[in-house]
Amino acid sequence: MESRRKFIKKGMQAGGLMALTPFLGAGNLLGKTLKEPVIVGHGDYQYKVVNDWCKISKVRNPILNCHEMVMDSKGRLVMIGDHPQNNIMIFDKSGKLLDYWGTAYPGGHGLSIMDEGGEDFLYLTDSGWYLDKNGKWVKHNGRVTKTTMDGRVVFDIGHPQTIGIYKPGDAFCPTEVAVGPNGDIYVADGYGMDYIIQYNSRGEYIRHWGGHNNKDKNYDLRNAHGVAIDYRDPKQPLVVCTSRSQNAFKFFTLDGKYVRTLALPNMFVCRPVFDDQNLYAGVCWSKTREGEFDWKAHTGFVTVLEGDTVVSNPGGTAPEYIDGGLQPAFQLPEKPIFHGHDVCIDEDKNLYVCQWNANGTPPLKLERV
Repeated sequence: MESRRKFIKKGMQAGGLMALTPFLGAGNLLGKTLKEPVIVGHGDYQYKVVNDWCKISKVRNPILNCHEMVMDSKGRLVMIGDHPQNNIMIFDKSGKLLDYWGTAYPGGHGLSIMDEGGEDFLYLTDSGWYLDKNGKWVKHNGRVTKTTMDGRVVFDIGHPQTIGIYKPGDAFCPTEVAVGPNGDIYVADGYGMDYIIQYNSRGEYIRHWGGHNNKDKNYDLRNAHGVAIDYRDPKQPLVVCTSRSQNAFKFFTLDGKYVRTLALPNMFVCRPVFDDQNLYAGVCWSKTREGEFDWKAHTGFVTVLEGDTVVSNPGGTAPEYIDGGLQPAFQLPEKPIFHGHDVCIDEDKNLYVCQWNANGTPPLKLERV
């Protein structure tokens, strides 16, 4: 692997970034066959695009949007989507479908996993939005559910109105869950009121923060799309919240006290995913070079950070800093990635990219080179 990596780097130094050719899969569906591998990314984080990795029947296991993916303790890859025929799909790392289940989460959006006493449990979020048979978006009640790996429900967390922290008519459209070191559950209401709601391990309310119009604007969250626990400093785990419309991650203590903001200009990032000392995130959209933003346009990629520094943008332009300030990055014109909605990292540091609005395609594999 190391010699192969050096060979790729040497070739790029001699001739620049390899030209990207159209390919069949999660980027576009032009029906053309690759003659040369597509390499994306920068520096030590370069990847070969493997867009025929996933082996499923489009008839038996159709996909609308594959939203998120996690890896369980057995090394299996678990994906959540919002197709009414199947919400959860479980793969091995060769792309073979091992199992699938669930039709009770038509707005399947967020997926987290926890090993609790040697047993894996899933935390699912249904955002409360789904696409009906007529192609129209329909709203229903959002849902947060803890399940076993085969879909048995352990408990649900209900609408916050039932415990008095939301007023009648306040929307609850959760997008993500994170579980803290003591089992506390943090729910991101990213399509609703933009709160982070903290519960104990039994689903009992503790506190909430975020939302809009706080006296201290550092607490404001705009499209609180993701939430995760940052264990990179084991002495001070932090809750990291996506504020996607602000192109930022915001860091808080486990009891909701603001710590700092990590700005990522131009990047509409989804949830933060931590692996060793790195932070990975799908970039669902980026603005055009003219500063325009269109949520329907395919403008996404993936970003990789070492600490707080962006070191690679697979599917996008190279990161650039001027006087310490991160400059905007843009999707490559060949669109190897449409919308980066989530990233899963395996033990070989390969990436599995889930995409929203990518022509119903399954996760894309980026093989580390």
